[in-house]
Amino acid sequence: MLKEFREFAMRGNVIDLAFGVIIGAAFTGIVNSLVNDVIMPPIGFITGGLDFSNLFVVIKHGHTADAIYATVAQAKNDGAVTINYGIFINAVINFLIVAFVLFLVVKQINRFKKKEETGEAPPPPPTRSEVLLAEIRDELRSKM
Repeated sequence: MLKEFREFAMRGNVIDLAFGVIIGAAFTGIVNSLVNDVIMPPIGFITGGLDFSNLFVVIKHGHTADAIYATVAQAKNDGAVTINYGIFINAVINFLIVAFVLFLVVKQINRFKKKEETGEAPPPPPTRSEVLLAEIRDELRSKM
């Protein structure tokens, strides 16, 4: 059983999948930084300083009754139950960015594949009659 598992784990597909997961994890960090540090600040500026990550609805107040929470962290620290729809908005934006970037990557890959397919085709091999004529020519040259 151990031998079978080792053979399975060493197959190309499993190794490719492992590399894909590792690259995906690194890519997630890049996308999160892109969203949180590059895209969200201008959106927040356009919307008058609105920070999506701190948009939430209090369902049940925590230890301090009728407290007004400025951030999700304050609400959680007080033990309040909240619906954090701003964090959901950030997750949707992250997903859309990842989907768009992957779309661009796949589009480029397909474009390169099309270039390879439409590249110059190798010349067709000579026909049987051309081969025979070449042999006759070579024979005549050798007799001269």
